[in-house]
Amino acid sequence: MTDAAAAITTSGLTKRFGARTVVDAVDLAVPRGSVFGFLGPNGSGKTTTIRMLLGLVSPSAGDIRLLGEAMPDHAARILPRVGALVEGPAFAPYLSGTDNLVRRDTADRYAPSATRAHRVADALDRVGLSHAAGRRVRAYSLGMKQRLGIAGALLTDRDLLVLDEPTNGLDPQGTREVRSLVRSLAGEGTTVFVSSHLLAEIDQICSHAAIMRAGRLVAQGSLEELRGGSGPRILLQTPDASDAVAVFRRSGLDAVVTAEGDVEAPAGAAAPPAEDLVAALVAAGVRVRAFGVRSSSLEERFVELTGEGFDVEQ
Repeated sequence: MTDAAAAITTSGLTKRFGARTVVDAVDLAVPRGSVFGFLGPNGSGKTTTIRMLLGLVSPSAGDIRLLGEAMPDHAARILPRVGALVEGPAFAPYLSGTDNLVRRDTADRYAPSATRAHRVADALDRVGLSHAAGRRVRAYSLGMKQRLGIAGALLTDRDLLVLDEPTNGLDPQGTREVRSLVRSLAGEGTTVFVSSHLLAEIDQICSHAAIMRAGRLVAQGSLEELRGGSGPRILLQTPDASDAVAVFRRSGLDAVVTAEGDVEAPAGAAAPPAEDLVAALVAAGVRVRAFGVRSSSLEERFVELTGEGFDVEQ
């Protein structure tokens, strides 16, 4: 992927703390305009990688380019175009939501003061906090603080938004609001890089993803590529597996018997309608216990690559 087509690229990115390597030769390629999920169990090196991308931690080895520019050499030019929420937001608890954002915006030397009040109000509205704008942050719930952190990352227009666990602490409605916000930002052309341990979040909002394990990048690409590219599969439970395979193959499907004794076949565009397949099975005397179509599972791919389970529910 060329620099012009990528929002983030890394080459051999490595971080060591003494003798311990926490990020090991990571080569990331994040397409511009994508919503990119950064997946991995706790301790896999996700947050350390993000901190290196943003210049908060110096890499031990490797190269980083954000929006086509080398980091940290051109950080002063790049970072004003990057919004970030890393390891949870931090605010002055005695100030209101509005005053916290004004304080943050004032510290940004690139932020125009003439439009500050309007931008702060707009950022609060985008994350659904207008009703609590004048309330002190110490009275905010964890979810409200999380949304306020995202609002802080949106005070000025960004070409790249980096979010570390953006729905942490949110209730279902807040989670839906953040997902909708991420989709809208991507629709406007912003690249959104989302670190998460929630598989449902990645499945619902991301177009691409990468999977980390023990500091190493084990896979990356579009979600379809990560699922294995096999597409949906027809699954049949029957005591007459060999007869069912024969029926499937006469229908043009490359069916196989699984280790569990079920019959499986690809459900591509060339597959007959499900009702026709079931009718053909019954006509051939095949006893049908269950018949269904299952999409390839990102969770199964994750477990295959990392050997670990994954949180699939909020």
